[in-house]
Amino acid sequence: MDYRATSRTTPTRYRERARYDRDTVHRILDEALICHLGYLNAGRPVVLPTTHARLDETLYLHGSTGSRPMRGAGAGLPVCVTVTLVDGLVLARSALHHSLVYRSVMVLGDARLVDDPAEKSRALAGLLDHIAPGRAADCRAPNAKELEATAVLALDLVEVSAKVRDGGPVDEPQDYALPHWAGVVPLSMTAGAPIPADDLDPTTPAPDYLTPYSRA
Repeated sequence: MDYRATSRTTPTRYRERARYDRDTVHRILDEALICHLGYLNAGRPVVLPTTHARLDETLYLHGSTGSRPMRGAGAGLPVCVTVTLVDGLVLARSALHHSLVYRSVMVLGDARLVDDPAEKSRALAGLLDHIAPGRAADCRAPNAKELEATAVLALDLVEVSAKVRDGGPVDEPQDYALPHWAGVVPLSMTAGAPIPADDLDPTTPAPDYLTPYSRA
């Protein structure tokens, strides 16, 4: 079942690029490493980058118990969370028609502070596995002091939309004969070889989930 389009999740421009199917939304959220959390602080907009993880139909956001959005989420914090993946540069003959090949998701709703210990543990494990699948089981679990200093926001995936731009430049027909190169420069994230910590036992091999590492 698709997410329901609302007035807030329907683009005013390029509506044909909007996507509401769960598969597209989930793939973008799961591939992105960073999200941006927008909220109001004393009536002024604030946007913070943070890490996230999707577990079924809930988006979890990592934070500190001392941060403003975490302190203000007790009764529900109105937020807008976005992620964007850039897959290419679109170079047109006309300056106006330059663009990007991109995939993005916007999630709107009231975020809540996760206070249930079991849910918080699942969310923190999910945040680790979102960065590198299998990592949660391959590191020391947080102790009581670390858990007390760490906060997690939960946002249900209800009011959600994706926006996807693909394909090449859309030039005006009268510009086709201009002598300027036009096309797409593909972009992708490529992981290098894992670099061990200086104090790591040199006989410790890199885990299988890092060789190779991919976000696709």
